[in-house]
Amino acid sequence: MLTLTYMGTTRVPLEAELIRPDVLAGKSHAEIAALPLQHGNAQAPLGEFFQIAGDPNDEQVTIVGDCQRVKWIGAGMTRGSILIEGPAGMHLGAEMVGGSIEVRGDAGDWLGAEMRGGVIRVQGNAGHLVGAAYRGSRRGMRGGTILVAGKAGNEIGGTMRRGLIAIGGDTGDFVGAGMIAGTIFVMGKPGIRTAAGMKRGSVVLCHDEPAPLLPTFKASCTYQPTFLPLYCKRLQSLGMAVRPEWQTSRYVRYCGDLVALGKGEVLQRVAGG
Repeated sequence: MLTLTYMGTTRVPLEAELIRPDVLAGKSHAEIAALPLQHGNAQAPLGEFFQIAGDPNDEQVTIVGDCQRVKWIGAGMTRGSILIEGPAGMHLGAEMVGGSIEVRGDAGDWLGAEMRGGVIRVQGNAGHLVGAAYRGSRRGMRGGTILVAGKAGNEIGGTMRRGLIAIGGDTGDFVGAGMIAGTIFVMGKPGIRTAAGMKRGSVVLCHDEPAPLLPTFKASCTYQPTFLPLYCKRLQSLGMAVRPEWQTSRYVRYCGDLVALGKGEVLQRVAGG
């Protein structure tokens, strides 16, 4: 296992997209230390910011320290695992194809943006635009799984095409906005305009208090979804806390958004139902 201990004290952001197991494997400590990172408007070697120890060949990377200002860790990674012992910065796991990332702290904005595969687990909170599309892009997350134990910000899963996102706490506004397909679970309380403009896909709201939906969503039925226990079992296997009543409750199914294609659904749990 390779261990990178962050020693930086600068407040200038550090762009570290080269910190990914499939890039570091097979390199010596000297080669890893010489890898160029973008520090503000100039490049600097990785060794200026990280202490390096261990063997990278097993494609397991542990990052220790406060990396709130270290961006793009694991971006585009295809295999291997990253464990971050502390908070992580923006764009963590963006466009990743495979492998796993675990954060034992909080994560910044654009977590898993446009990812296509793999698993990201955050034990703390996440910022805005989890699994979303970058500005000007037509599709967000296209595969994989993102799990956030705590809260998250606005536009979670914006324009996502495939994949699974689960947020254990409250979220901001516009969860699933412009969603094309995929599944989003919100265990806490969502903000306003949930699933605005969604075409297809599912947003599952587990909170006891019903969320206000846009008038362009139409209630079609109240039922007990048979697929929810399967999803909950999958979430539990990945370490997500799932309450038993979420699997057995009845849900109101809202179809929409009728201003778009209108083939999506929002499932709102009926408390005590």
